[in-house]
Amino acid sequence: MRRSISIFLSISSAILFLTAASSAMPQRPEGKKPDKPGDKDKKEKIKPYDEIITEEFETSQGLFRVHTADDKVFFEIPRDALDTDLLWVTQLAETQAGFGYGGTGLGRRIVRWEIRNDDVLLRDIKYTIRGDEGDSIRHSLKATSLAPIIEVFPIKAWGRDQAPVIDVTDVYTSDLPEFSAKRRLDASGVDKKRSFVETVKAFPENIETKVFMTYKLSSKPSSSSPGRRSAPRRDRSQGAVTVKLHHSMIKLPEDPAVPREHDDRVGFFSVSFEDYDGIDHEVETVRYITRWRLEKKDPEAAVSEPKEPIVFYVGRGVPDKWRPYVHKGIEMWQPAFEAAGFKNAILAADPPSEREDPNWDAEDARYSTIRWLPSTIENAMGPHVNDPRTGEILEADILMYHNVIKLVRDWYFVQASPSDPDAQKLPLPDETVGEALAYVVAHEVGHSLGFPHNMKASSSFTVDELRDPEFTARNGCEASIMDYGRFNYVAQPGDGATLIPKVGPYDFFAVEWGYRQYADEEAREAGMAELVVRQIEDPVLRFGNPNPKEDPTQQTEDLGSDPIAATELGLHNIDRVAGYLVEACCTEGEDYDLLDNMYDELLAQRNRELGHVANLVGGFVRTNLWYGDAEKRFSPVAAEKQREAIRFLNEHAFTTPESLIRDDILLRLEATGIADRILSSQKRLLSGLIDKERIDRMAELVERTSEDVYTPIAMMRDMTHGIWGELYSKPVSIDLYRRNLQRAHVETLAGFLGEEADWDSDLPALARGELSALLWVISSALPGNEEMDDSSRMHLVDMQSRIREYLNPLLETDPIRGTPLIEASFPKRR
Repeated sequence: MRRSISIFLSISSAILFLTAASSAMPQRPEGKKPDKPGDKDKKEKIKPYDEIITEEFETSQGLFRVHTADDKVFFEIPRDALDTDLLWVTQLAETQAGFGYGGTGLGRRIVRWEIRNDDVLLRDIKYTIRGDEGDSIRHSLKATSLAPIIEVFPIKAWGRDQAPVIDVTDVYTSDLPEFSAKRRLDASGVDKKRSFVETVKAFPENIETKVFMTYKLSSKPSSSSPGRRSAPRRDRSQGAVTVKLHHSMIKLPEDPAVPREHDDRVGFFSVSFEDYDGIDHEVETVRYITRWRLEKKDPEAAVSEPKEPIVFYVGRGVPDKWRPYVHKGIEMWQPAFEAAGFKNAILAADPPSEREDPNWDAEDARYSTIRWLPSTIENAMGPHVNDPRTGEILEADILMYHNVIKLVRDWYFVQASPSDPDAQKLPLPDETVGEALAYVVAHEVGHSLGFPHNMKASSSFTVDELRDPEFTARNGCEASIMDYGRFNYVAQPGDGATLIPKVGPYDFFAVEWGYRQYADEEAREAGMAELVVRQIEDPVLRFGNPNPKEDPTQQTEDLGSDPIAATELGLHNIDRVAGYLVEACCTEGEDYDLLDNMYDELLAQRNRELGHVANLVGGFVRTNLWYGDAEKRFSPVAAEKQREAIRFLNEHAFTTPESLIRDDILLRLEATGIADRILSSQKRLLSGLIDKERIDRMAELVERTSEDVYTPIAMMRDMTHGIWGELYSKPVSIDLYRRNLQRAHVETLAGFLGEEADWDSDLPALARGELSALLWVISSALPGNEEMDDSSRMHLVDMQSRIREYLNPLLETDPIRGTPLIEASFPKRR
């Protein structure tokens, strides 16, 4: 077993140890080196303390003494805070539409403040490479581990106990790359005239600074800018953007926590470094999980309270109506920690009132909080701050945007209301919204405990289990609350099943994996080995990151181990919601905004569920176990299951959804437009199925196995038979929605032809073959079909002409054999 802790190597400059003089405000510390040429000028720059920190400054005492006045910020750094590891975290706290989202992280790094002669250096400390102190490699590591200097600050005065006083205004208002949002905003630089420090707060273990920064915008925005990828379009007349940056500087523990090594079979956020300990033949990348420091008060007890529990304060801004549910969401994790040996490990608390403690501040790093933000964003975030040396989580501040209430209302109504009569009329009861909110809080708390999303968990339960009231009462409707399973849309009216997710069996397993305390290393090894056995034997305890195109068991927004059966039941519920949508959303004397919103949500839910079925085609299920624990890592979805998926899509996705095309809904919302909405969803499915990556996976499997496989040719033919099924009946009659779909099908196939086609794939050949076959079928259907309606006939003639143009030119016979090329490539419908 490798060592649990490596010796951390880092380089710092020599520090002048200062000796206090007898005067209250000495001009410089004793032990000064002999003057050199030019030292007199430097000496004159260091002024008496009272000339620098004048009466106009406001001073706050904490990790440093912080002095502020007229947009100027001075640090007075105590001697015991010099040459100390501090974590500097920069976030985009507030922004404008089109320029990212509040709460977005911009970077984190370990820094140290060091004295060098008459300057203070801000240095960037790296722990990305480490090694054994006793190994000869340490000399090489030292030579390549020099800590970069971020900035140099002239000492302006000497403060109490020989503390250097420096002006740090520019580190916040200039554009230092280490703390900049320029790249995130796709900006060209900072306008210092429009940038200034808003607030600086000093606390015992941290300093929190908020800065208004104005960035000049590039004349041509980059389409690949990471902060803009999914944001609204930028106003072209806007030459700059003003944002609020939040800088946190936090003291790291003097006694580093004992780390626990990461294991990718269980989901944890992690920190990593390169280990040069000389044991292996290659450099090893070591990862430590991020977790709180939980230690038992009574190490001998099977279950003990921790010395220091994890406490989340429900912020003062959380509405009173929702506070009990926020408390509940936090403490939903208590049973999982108790199963891992900790009683009352995680607690919810209310902060003191302003009268009780006017100095209490949610930004103080000693407090982890749930903050409620007045924002239209329909989301919540659960970040945490950790020690990069060991992975220890130091504090967390969960952000709940106000419109998360709308989000859970919309989800619950379109997904679960058929099984909850009280939810079939809006607004939903407060208790229902509150319970849904508690679920979101518990999910975000999970992130702040170290857990990433586990998208495997929502496919762990069968459809029958999701409809079972006893099973769902014990386990909820997904194996982990860290999945994106949402509410139980599989349950049918009368089942009595639980509709809201809860901390599930995988979550209990992950908490035990990361937090159980062991008596010694031998006991830890035995305990972790036992957990591995449990995970091998019980698929419910397995972890999987989202990979929707490749693995249909690791999708988002899904439920159930069988996407076809789950979606069939889900579509029944969508039809039910459509039946009472108007009554649920409309109130006399009010507009139709709510109806419009919920109709959009209903269509979106239908699209998601159909997409889950599509991802069975060409899918591979990943088993996240190691060698010896499973026969293989990837297993293709059974060929017959893939064929069934295409049959299901032909029947439900590529047909006209009559239940959603209702005059009682549509004539209250729009004169026209539903055809475009239906077509848009069908186009997404077409492009997702006729996709290079999917076709390549299917084609490779054909070559690698002699077992029954679903070939790309068969898949393309089955889709064509379904989409153009009207051509096999008389009289041919094709409605508007199907005409739109058929045009989209031809357009999708034609997109893979021409000079820009990908020559490294079978897809252009398949597309050409399918269009050729389709042309033959259309040409065969047109003559002798006198009863065909005019719209259908003109549509087919148009498609015939377009396909010929796409194929240009088309040989109708094989010039060698003399046989019809097109007819031979298209077998009769089975």
